[in-house]
Amino acid sequence: MGDNNSWVGVVPTQRQIGYRVILVQVFIALFLCINFLQISTFFKREIFRTTMRYILFANTLLSDSVFLILTDIALVLMYYRIAIDISLCLIICIGSSLYTFVTQVTLTAMTLERYVAICMPLRHRELCTTDNSLHCILIIHSISSIPVTVLVSIFFASAARTVYTHRLWCVAEIYILHSWQGHLNSAINHLYSFVMFVIIVFCYVKIMKVAKVASGENRTSSQKGLQTVALHGFQLLLCLISLWCPFIEATFSEDFMLYMSVKYFNYVVFMLAPRCLSPLIYGLRDEKFSKAVKHDMCFGFQMQKSSPFFV
Repeated sequence: MGDNNSWVGVVPTQRQIGYRVILVQVFIALFLCINFLQISTFFKREIFRTTMRYILFANTLLSDSVFLILTDIALVLMYYRIAIDISLCLIICIGSSLYTFVTQVTLTAMTLERYVAICMPLRHRELCTTDNSLHCILIIHSISSIPVTVLVSIFFASAARTVYTHRLWCVAEIYILHSWQGHLNSAINHLYSFVMFVIIVFCYVKIMKVAKVASGENRTSSQKGLQTVALHGFQLLLCLISLWCPFIEATFSEDFMLYMSVKYFNYVVFMLAPRCLSPLIYGLRDEKFSKAVKHDMCFGFQMQKSSPFFV
């Protein structure tokens, strides 16, 4: 936390602040609108509320929306050098850290769902029920909360009481008081990254094998599932790189201008971009969901309301 003092008096130009902050606000506002439209579409139709892949997709949209809002608040506070109570900063950091993992674990669960649908079609209906979907979401949040719980518990055990009276610039590094905490955080990130990478590769290889021997509609379905898993893998890769951003940014902590530039780049490329892919991968590539979204965008006037799909 001592780095804050070395930054006093060092400020990016107002023009730099304006361009960067406005650009981020435009992107976030756009994708929050898209997310909320797709979330509304999900809740309006029973066919989506009772299908696992759409339930997991909605969970990703909600997770990404919360993450975008929290990280945007932190970005604005940082750029305008607004100091806040450490307790409020902890809430922002805990929420953004939690939903970083929620998105990644949910993407992994969605990949497994595609694996079951394509490689185990006879068991898909049995395994991917609505109840199992809700249980899966609880498991996702439980798994995602472990890294945050460990780090925050260590912070509460290590920090002096006077720390809670401080007002400072809100950065994720505030709850890392000792170097070994950073090593522990790195080890946890390594473990999660490795497990998710193995699952993605396993599912991709298995679906690829099915796609090679399939024919007709099954082959088309398998190829589309293969593309979806590949997109999930790319999205997950960007998310996993974001776990390393705090360590990369820490190396530039002595130079505030450079630190802010690196932090901004990391935020846009490795945090903002992957969250913007979710509504595109499922929202636009899925034919049923895409039709429903278009119907809602047009308020139903350009669709046939008599169609049972839109009931």
